[in-house]
Amino acid sequence: MATEETSTGNVQRGNTLPNGDIYVGNFAGLVPHGFGKYMWTDGTLYYGEWDTRKMTGRGAIQWPSGASYDGDLCGGFIDGAGTFKGVDGSLYKGSWRMNKKHGMGTMVYANSDTYEGFWNEGLPEGFGKYTWADGNAYIGSWKSGKMNGRGVMKWTNGDTLDCDWVNGLAHGKGFCKYASGACYIGMWDRGLKDGHGMFYQPGSKMPCNLEVSECVTDHDVSSASSSGNENANRGLLFLLQNLCNTWRIRSLFHRPRRISNGTAPLFDDNSGNHLSEDSSTVPLTADECFQDNGVDKVLVYEREYVQGVLISEKPKGHDSGMPDSGKTQEHTWQKQAGGPMETIYKGHRSYYLMLNLQLGIRYTVGKITPVPLREVRSNDFGPRARIRMYFPCEGSQYTPPHCSVNFFWKDYCPMVFRNLREMFHIDAADYMMSICGDDSLKELSSPGKSGSIFYLSQDERFVIKTLRKAELKILLKMLPKYYNHVRAYDNTLITKFFGVHRITLKGGRKVRFVVMGNMFCTELRIHRKYDLKGSTQGRSTKKQNINENTTLKDLDLSYVFHVDKPWRDALFRQISLDCMFLESQSIIDYSMLLGIHFRAPSHLKTSSSHQNSLESGISDTDLLQYEEKSSWKGFMLVAHEPGTTVGGSHIRGSMVRASEAGYEEVDLVLPGTGRFRVQLGVNMPARALKVREDMNTELENPNSIEEYDVVLYLGIIDILQEYNVSKRVEHAVKSLKFDPLSISAVDPSSYAKRFVKFLESVFPEQD
Repeated sequence: MATEETSTGNVQRGNTLPNGDIYVGNFAGLVPHGFGKYMWTDGTLYYGEWDTRKMTGRGAIQWPSGASYDGDLCGGFIDGAGTFKGVDGSLYKGSWRMNKKHGMGTMVYANSDTYEGFWNEGLPEGFGKYTWADGNAYIGSWKSGKMNGRGVMKWTNGDTLDCDWVNGLAHGKGFCKYASGACYIGMWDRGLKDGHGMFYQPGSKMPCNLEVSECVTDHDVSSASSSGNENANRGLLFLLQNLCNTWRIRSLFHRPRRISNGTAPLFDDNSGNHLSEDSSTVPLTADECFQDNGVDKVLVYEREYVQGVLISEKPKGHDSGMPDSGKTQEHTWQKQAGGPMETIYKGHRSYYLMLNLQLGIRYTVGKITPVPLREVRSNDFGPRARIRMYFPCEGSQYTPPHCSVNFFWKDYCPMVFRNLREMFHIDAADYMMSICGDDSLKELSSPGKSGSIFYLSQDERFVIKTLRKAELKILLKMLPKYYNHVRAYDNTLITKFFGVHRITLKGGRKVRFVVMGNMFCTELRIHRKYDLKGSTQGRSTKKQNINENTTLKDLDLSYVFHVDKPWRDALFRQISLDCMFLESQSIIDYSMLLGIHFRAPSHLKTSSSHQNSLESGISDTDLLQYEEKSSWKGFMLVAHEPGTTVGGSHIRGSMVRASEAGYEEVDLVLPGTGRFRVQLGVNMPARALKVREDMNTELENPNSIEEYDVVLYLGIIDILQEYNVSKRVEHAVKSLKFDPLSISAVDPSSYAKRFVKFLESVFPEQD
């Protein structure tokens, strides 16, 4: 062993340690301190700075595998700025924290793909640009290594897609601009066009507010990488998010930990050949786009897709023929971008009401949750079963200070609704986070027919509806029987109530709320919604009022649905029980809310279906079984596996035996989408057959599809209307002009019988 004293007082020497490791360098006492070289017995080598036995400062590491690191270290960890060369030839240059890529950095992968942007715990997260070896690039938001949030995909052929992304796939509202100058504005679902949209031929006048993500450019990313000021970069992302605030989307999917090359062009024909743009039913040449007389003759097309398949296209009208075309098209796009609801922001008319509601629910749930769970007693329903509290802005002994307005809070029957939430396996913390978390509620853009206003929690699990005083009285009056009915029948289709509250504002204004489960909280896109009562008077929708968000009515329904016989029997057994309960409470005017998710017919599915199936974890064997099991259902049913499926929102109970699957509980496997637990009214597979032409709703081309595989969602809603004196008068007056049997307002017994009879025609028995 050689020893030499340095001018600083540190001792420099080489030493073989008892475990066989070798250190040559400076010591402070008996521990490495200063500059030195350390070699482990496995061949790993570090040479650089030390601070009291830990690698701290600047240094370099070489591993036996051939990987290397050159940069900052702290406390024995790679921490700071540095460059890592992988054994596979990959190269990362940027920030680190605790041995993981964290902060701003650039990664060049072994296959020549590159990512330049923000990292979090070793994965791309935040704002960044990913460029594939073939030249395709994505610029936008990332989360846990996947494209997630707002971003722009650019292909080498000149096509671009500005869209919301989830789990690496386009999912939400988007704007696709083709190299030819054409564009499509609409909805995407897991990488496929799905739903309504507008297609603009090259040369068409397009909405002027489409370029919302033009701030996402190569210059932004390169500036971010060259700048050491991370706050400035995050400010850039904040600006992007504010520019795109109308495109917000919920995240509902798991997050794999690896970037895949699965974001190849999304537009493929059945042969897999790249398409530069969608083909139109009425193709136009460049000469036809601009006539000599200067009048724009280009048509705009209104399209509808199901699972990536174009099933309906009709001309929207000549640009020149549309009154005030620029404003009309801009309004159309704004309506599509905003959707049927808007997030409540500061300054919104409902902002303070939302804050009050969130404060009150947080207080009530926090107060009732610590109370031991027990059976509901009779006095839990009485007039004394209330929680009252005053919430001054400055706070009080029992309430926190807040930035809303002073208000009084009343919570009705808290123990009853606590038990109902437990009954549907709703965790108190999840309930509060869903409604009262950092995110705002969303308000539906148009109120209901009764004037009620509807709000959605940000995760869309819960619907909050304002109530009239008379509706509140009916709900509290029926609550004991409702509680017993829901407890007795696991698969009841009646609306799930989870809380009833009242806010009293300055001046005595009272606003009453009920919190309900959202039966359309599903990962599947709901293509059609129907409100079915079984009556005919006034039960149709004007064609000019129909859009993708419209809830249609009885006379608009042009399909019948074939459901597996055991399921149909169980469904109508439950409908009869629910109607008997409502009849016993003298309730009328309730509806069956029907949501339909259409699956693209197998002979029209694109070649991307197979790839999507593999990405969702469905094997070739499963696909083969799926094809072999295709029957009238057209679906694959497998044994239910808890923890591997996506259920509906707030469901419980078990499904009846499927005639062909042979299991007590079954899961529905949808290639390219996922695996869903099937229950009464939730994720129910069926076959939709067209029985008549309907001028109001056109789902398919005239000479095309007559049958669809569909997934159904069912629930009985609007159960707070009693058959009272005013309804008797309404029936008498309308009977003078219309057929008494076609009027909605009839006695509860007649209403229930007509309701069930109509649904039996919608779900006919099979031969």
